[in-house]
Amino acid sequence: MRFDPPLIRGVLARRYKRFLADVEIGGRIETVHCPNPGAMLGLGGPGSEVWVNRLSNPNRKLPLTLELVRVDDHLVGVNTGHPNGLVDEALRAGTLPELAGYDAIRREVRYGKSSRIDFLLNVHLRRPDGPNPGAAEFPDSVTARGAKHLGELAEVARAGGRAVMVYMGQRGDCDRFALARDIDPAYVQAMTLARAAGVEALCYTCAVTTDGIRLAAPLPLALDGKH
Repeated sequence: MRFDPPLIRGVLARRYKRFLADVEIGGRIETVHCPNPGAMLGLGGPGSEVWVNRLSNPNRKLPLTLELVRVDDHLVGVNTGHPNGLVDEALRAGTLPELAGYDAIRREVRYGKSSRIDFLLNVHLRRPDGPNPGAAEFPDSVTARGAKHLGELAEVARAGGRAVMVYMGQRGDCDRFALARDIDPAYVQAMTLARAAGVEALCYTCAVTTDGIRLAAPLPLALDGKH
């Protein structure tokens, strides 16, 4: 996935109301859309170097969208709208071997009671001083919706279908994937039940640059709390 038009560099002034942020660009404060409903722990502190996308859509109230945040020497993608597209690109290019060999690829297919099959979770949480130093973690806030989807994937697995939960880490500075047990114990319990039912789990890291984002490499899973 390439950014088109090219991203614009700025400095974050503040993030507020979940989906809004003020960014200083060329000496002027611009209000931008923040496409991430999570807590964004460890990201987006005032003064952070960020990159935004200006989309030419006349119907948008805010033309600028927050895309990347610099954390130390790494860029982190914060747009939760990208994981499905990134996996779709990888499937069509044959660079996601765990999910290779299917004759057809369909997007946004309904399943269960009220879910869609393309539910992929964006991972950007990394806490160097947290319980899993160096790991990509999920979730960064309580997600009842995420737990519900795991429950419905478990039903697919129990019925004999293949169900795979794909976590997408839009960053390249993590050495494994772990669940943030201290943030959402209910989600961890839902994952435990889903795995017992046969749901598979994958986590991929991404190569993130100001030019674009692509799937990079799988991360080892530490879902049982062991390092």
